[in-house]
Amino acid sequence: MEAVQFAAHGDRDVIEYGEFPNPTIERDEVLVDVKAASVNHLDVWTRRGLPGIDVEMPHIPGSDMAGVVSETGADVTRFDPGDHVALIAGVAGDTDEFTRKGDPTLAADYHLIGEHVRGVHSEYTAVPAANLVPVPDHVPWEIAGSTSLVFQTAWRMLIDRAELRTGEHVLIHGASGGVGHAAVQIASHAGATVSATASTERKLEHAADCGAEHLINYENTSFADEIYQITDGRGVDIVIDHVGEATYEGSLKSLRKGGRLITCGATTGPNPDANLNRIFWNQLQIIGSTMATPGQAEEVLDLVWDGTLKPHIRETLPMSDIAHAHELLENREGFGKVVVIPDSEY
Repeated sequence: MEAVQFAAHGDRDVIEYGEFPNPTIERDEVLVDVKAASVNHLDVWTRRGLPGIDVEMPHIPGSDMAGVVSETGADVTRFDPGDHVALIAGVAGDTDEFTRKGDPTLAADYHLIGEHVRGVHSEYTAVPAANLVPVPDHVPWEIAGSTSLVFQTAWRMLIDRAELRTGEHVLIHGASGGVGHAAVQIASHAGATVSATASTERKLEHAADCGAEHLINYENTSFADEIYQITDGRGVDIVIDHVGEATYEGSLKSLRKGGRLITCGATTGPNPDANLNRIFWNQLQIIGSTMATPGQAEEVLDLVWDGTLKPHIRETLPMSDIAHAHELLENREGFGKVVVIPDSEY
């Protein structure tokens, strides 16, 4: 088969699309004929190399895909050949105390397909049946293959970790990206008032299409000052921040007393000044969030499958153009997800 792969960490020139041995399945695994996948910033970071994570080389990236079940292992009962499925990338053993209590994202051995182990940017992929969800036949492959990672991440951040309530005001950074545009839709669907930040007016227009009511171009103004004006000095109830150092201080300033900052990433750096005096005086909550439980993922994916929530696709490319797909993410071009399709299906 052909697969996206790299044999060393580095810039975009280390990644290529070429021949790779066909996968074989274990008793609890499913072989999937991949019809569409999508590229996330996680794929860029994995290609560059992440501290403390050593992957088997050559490495196949990719944590999002959808396709058709081609073969099932002897112990698999949930799926049959011909079924349409999509990936949930988080993996945890079944003996950890947190997995037994229903939240595998807290398990000591929790890891992601595509980041810690070989991923799914290939013609065929073998994954545990527990990491697949059924996809209705009417859902287009581009939608099914570009939804799971960002929508489950945004759903857990807002619904589970932030405990979002109807009528609250949410500030969402990076509303043009995958997690950002998912979070805008989820917050709006839940009955929140949404303020969104982005770097261009065109991106803000897309955020408005997703349900954002207040639009802030952070290149032209201080978003914290804008929030102060929008809320008459009160501040927002929740900030969704995956940017990190560049937005952290302003995010704290944007919160009302007792507000919650939810973070799932640190694109611009992981070590901002703690600002403890603001945190304790304003009684703020700083809450981390990673991926979602299978139940949370299926809950939000059902809303995508029925059309309530809609992933925006900025571009669809053949997998052989994977370096350009990475470039689009690194240059922050466009709005929404970049989809890649095996060349044999393109």
